Amino acid sequence: MDLLTYIIICPLVFLAGFVDAVAGGGGLISLPAYIIAGIPVHNSIATNKLSSCMGTLLTTGKFAKDGLIPWKPALAGVIFAFAGSSLGAHIALILDARIFMTAMLFILPITAFYVTRKKSMAEKEPFPFQKTVLLSCTMAFVIGIYDGFYGPGTGTFLILLLMGVAHVRLKEANGITKVINGTTNLAALFVFLANDVVLLSLGLAAGLFNMAGNYFGARYFEKGGTQNVKPVIIIVLTVFFAKVVYELFLR
Repeated sequence: MDLLTYIIICPLVFLAGFVDAVAGGGGLISLPAYIIAGIPVHNSIATNKLSSCMGTLLTTGKFAKDGLIPWKPALAGVIFAFAGSSLGAHIALILDARIFMTAMLFILPITAFYVTRKKSMAEKEPFPFQKTVLLSCTMAFVIGIYDGFYGPGTGTFLILLLMGVAHVRLKEANGITKVINGTTNLAALFVFLANDVVLLSLGLAAGLFNMAGNYFGARYFEKGGTQNVKPVIIIVLTVFFAKVVYELFLR
């Protein structure tokens, strides 16, 4: 790793932290940043977990301080999220890097279509508490597997699922997502650290930038700003897709 690696990754990870705090999905920016910089896929996923974990925990603390986290449904989903993410991370370590790249050829266009086609986040009439908790735990386990295995878009998908399926309001959904996403990041990070695939110096440096981005993004979210997130995600998805095509077919 040289200075150029840090110059490419750190600013994009800052941007990822900002986006993640506002509407989730920061991994759509941070993971491609590592891969675009030339970090091998398994190391990219593992190191991204370290930097993302640092930023997510900061935002979770800020959301908690500001009273934006409904703790009962959030904590109920933590155990399921931890189990799902640990399982997903173990699956990720087994698979060959080229399988990841091939999977991304399908995942990225689907994600882009999902982001561009999703309707406005209309809030629905809340369900009874028990039903909300049950749905939240189920989604936490499923999303946990995805986050441990791959990760990008986890926050966005979970917010939309909580709102659309569990009928949780936007601010509460974002608060629950921060707790669950922090849990899935930690669970996967423990697995990756145990298997020595995390680039610690790069991850810690990028993590500081991610924390800064999360801090400013959380302040921006409190003021209601979400309208500028979608174009950034689409641009990064396009660049990432081009990078994957190059690595698989042109290199």
